[in-house]
Formats: sequence, C-alpha cells, structure tokens
Amino acid sequence: MRSATRSALSSTRAVLADLGGSVDLATGTEILSAGRAIAGSSQLLGLLADPTADVVGKKVVIDRVFAGQSEATRAVLTAVAGSRWSSPSDLLAGVEDAGIRAVAGTASSETSIEAELFSFETAVRSDAALELALGTKLGSPSEKGALVQRLVGSKVSAQTTAILEHLVQQPRGRRIGEIVRDASRIVADQAGKLVATVTTAAPLSDGQAARVARGISERYGKDVSVNQVVDPAVVGGMRVQVGGDVIDGTVSTRLSELRLQLAG
Repeated sequence: MRSATRSALSSTRAVLADLGGSVDLATGTEILSAGRAIAGSSQLLGLLADPTADVVGKKVVIDRVFAGQSEATRAVLTAVAGSRWSSPSDLLAGVEDAGIRAVAGTASSETSIEAELFSFETAVRSDAALELALGTKLGSPSEKGALVQRLVGSKVSAQTTAILEHLVQQPRGRRIGEIVRDASRIVADQAGKLVATVTTAAPLSDGQAARVARGISERYGKDVSVNQVVDPAVVGGMRVQVGGDVIDGTVSTRLSELRLQLAG
C-alpha cells in the first residue's frame, strides 16, 4: 500500500469514527452502495480520484449525486473525495473499507462476523459450481446479490449479509475467497483484533483452540479471531496464518523438507 493511500485511509477512518452513533447499518449499506455507483461511472470516479480537482466542487457533486443518502454517508464520501489516493482503484478500496467498518460497527457483541464470513468462504470453496456462479464476470451484480440472499437466508447476521452482497457485486478483479478474507481482516481490525487461520489434521478441542488463540494473541499483542481448517493431508501438527505471516509446523511439511534434504 502506497503512502498516499495509507494517509487517505487513516483520514477516512477518523471521520467515520467521529460520526459515532450517527452511523447505523443503513449508513454502512449506503456507503457500500455508493462505492458501486462510483465504480460504475468512470466520469464520477475520475473526478473524485483527481487530486487536482477542487475539494469544494467534489462535495457539491457528492451532495447532488447522493442527495437521497444520509448526512453521515455523504460525510464519509466527502472525506474519501477530499483525500489523496494513489490510484482510482485505491479510492474504491477506501470506500469499501469505510462501508465494511460502518456495517461491522453496528453488530452486537454476540455476533462474530468474521466467523460467519469464514463459514461462507468455506462453503463456496468446497463447491466449484457455486464458486463459479459467484465469481463469473458473465453474471449480473444483482443476480449475484440475490444468490447470496438465497444462500445465507437468516443463517447469518444482517451485517454479514450486507457485506457479502456488496462483495459479490463489486469484486474489483479479486477471486471470491480473496475478497471475503479481505473483508474479514477489515472487520477484525475494526474490532481491534487479528484473524488467524489455523489448519490441523483433526478439529481442535475448545481448550486447544483457546490455548492457540492465547498464544497468537501474546505474539502479536492483539486479540485474535481464530478460523479453524481441518485438512487430513497435513497429517499432524499445525499451520497458523496471520495476514502474510505463516508458521508451518505440520508433519506433512516436515516430511517434504526431509525428502528434499535426502534428495539433495
């Protein structure tokens, strides 16, 4: 991530935080919808991403184009437009980041959006036809959004449904698994947590999962949301992935390394 975008993200997140209680689920879905509208108009995206364009003029355009949206939504969009982004695609990512954070911030403490997103990703990953239906460029965004509605129904929170509907409608060139994982990281970060994916040959007990989470939390200095993946192919041991960090202590990896040493 380039420095201009890092600074823009920080500014946008600060504005979202300052809005506090005026941000509700409707605000979050409005921001995500606005991001799709901006992406669908090259002229509007070009204007908002233009660092030389007048900020006041951008606000006028936002107020006119998104007149039916809440003041909070327009305040976030104005913050996005008033910041300097490294590229138009980074601006769209910034709107998405703000929308997901706004949506996630309205969830109850009992709701684990990260776990619900992970369950959805796991289900899609295990069904090639479903992954194709959600990831194909041929299907219309509205059809993909409707498919998500049919798939999740009332099985997940309204927040998770809103995030998933947006993601499949505006993948921005990413595969379905990648976009869901990106969203999960944003949700966790909004809650001051990290997401760790732990792969083992057999399911962890509650006690084992708690110890793993505690160890990762101590290592990174943050609370951790653990997603468990069961893969018999690892044979034994454990693989832990936190962002770009991978700690691989699986038996299968050790055996592979041993075979390479013997072959050498």
